[in-house]
Amino acid sequence: MTGPHPHWVFADQLGPHFLAPGEDGPDPDAPIVLIEARSVLRRRRFHRAKAHLVLSALRHAADALGERARYVQADTYREGLAKAVGRRRVTVCHPTSRAALGLVRALPRVTVLPPRGFLVPFADFRRWAGAPGERRLLLEDFYHHVRRAEHLLLEPDGTPTGGRWNLDRDNRQPPPKGSATLPLPPPAEPQEDEIDRQVRADLDRWERAGEVGFTGRDGPRRFAATRAEAERALTRFVSHRLADFGPYEDAMLHADPWMAHSALSVPLNLGLLDPGECVRAAETAYRAGRVPLNSAEGFVRQVAGWREYVWQLYWHLGEDYRDANRLGHHEPLPPWFRDLDAEAVTARCLAGVLAEVRDHGWVHHIPRLMVLGNWALQHGWDPRELTDWFHRSFVDGYDWVMAANVIGMSQYADGGLVTSKPYAAGGAYLHRMGDHCGPCRYRPTERLGERACPFTTGYWAFVHRHRELLAANHRTAQAAAGLRRLDGLPELLAAERARGQSPP
Repeated sequence: MTGPHPHWVFADQLGPHFLAPGEDGPDPDAPIVLIEARSVLRRRRFHRAKAHLVLSALRHAADALGERARYVQADTYREGLAKAVGRRRVTVCHPTSRAALGLVRALPRVTVLPPRGFLVPFADFRRWAGAPGERRLLLEDFYHHVRRAEHLLLEPDGTPTGGRWNLDRDNRQPPPKGSATLPLPPPAEPQEDEIDRQVRADLDRWERAGEVGFTGRDGPRRFAATRAEAERALTRFVSHRLADFGPYEDAMLHADPWMAHSALSVPLNLGLLDPGECVRAAETAYRAGRVPLNSAEGFVRQVAGWREYVWQLYWHLGEDYRDANRLGHHEPLPPWFRDLDAEAVTARCLAGVLAEVRDHGWVHHIPRLMVLGNWALQHGWDPRELTDWFHRSFVDGYDWVMAANVIGMSQYADGGLVTSKPYAAGGAYLHRMGDHCGPCRYRPTERLGERACPFTTGYWAFVHRHRELLAANHRTAQAAAGLRRLDGLPELLAAERARGQSPP
């Protein structure tokens, strides 16, 4: 058989930038191989909405490619590749997980091309990081490096626009008092089509047959599954929501899961959007006077800073990183949390966030970090198991995404490699940054009695359990010292032991 070598794309490599020809790209006329491997869904119990989204995106990509697509449904990737190309040589862009990279490297006649969908090449990061132990891998330093390399929000003399690299201190406002929602149009919502309906019918059939099992609910699709939908989502965010993103970046409202967030992590992590086009759109909006600098910079920092950082750390830190457990946390995830049983929970913030994950497979970064992750940290849950839960339960969750986000940022299991202190907080923080506490049966300022906030009691129990480690860290030494002045500590610890891992 003659003609260009086929090019294989995974379900998170679906944008045009994965097909663009070039020195390290596929042939411009290459047939495109897309494989739907049932074994992926059998191996893990994914969120149903995530399974639907990924299969919908894969099938929509094949539909858009028309005759150029070679779409195969198979039990495994190996079987699917053999069906699609036989013994022909194929190319594939560097996959996003170690498991997938190991697979493609083990297959004969597969040429692995450099990764796409990220701004920073591996070699560039290695030069920046230097030899192991040569420098601290600080996000802020790396973020400056990316801004300079991409010339993002810079003045002609190379200084940061506005005089500061990081405007985070301008982006910590609580939600507007008395507002149930931000007065913003919602993110762009796609319209389901026949492909979506067929995916849902297939998932129903496989589930009835006992082949696969899921958590969560699969309602109407909320996130982009095509390039056109992703472009509309980006345009709507920049035009209608980005201006308010910065100030309320860390705020929460019970009735407004979106706030001013973009939710573009979903199409970005499917490969439908390229990070470069996202940050350029934000910078263009700022230069045109349509959004303030703190909002544009905050979004650029999330995409060109944090997203690039966790991608590079995934490969740089190696496979052993997922076993990091500096705090010695080994409690298994309780069934009520693992299965997204929001109705079992009384604490309004945790119940509301779990319900959003159950219904949509998505909440923004503060509920992830300061509600879900905070509760897990306080109660000593195994960080590796929690990482897998985030991977399976979120529509934008992938192995590379969750490693540093959960093990490092959320659970401090790496002992401070990614962040300088554990992100543990009591009810006072949640009350300040959200509106969940008002109707809740618990009071954020109370530590004892029936109305004691479980996040507040859990926080002090955590501080007590790790008091020596926290006392040695200048950012948490004050909290450790506060134990000496805390009234009713024995009673608080006894109440926490009595609660155990039951839902709060």
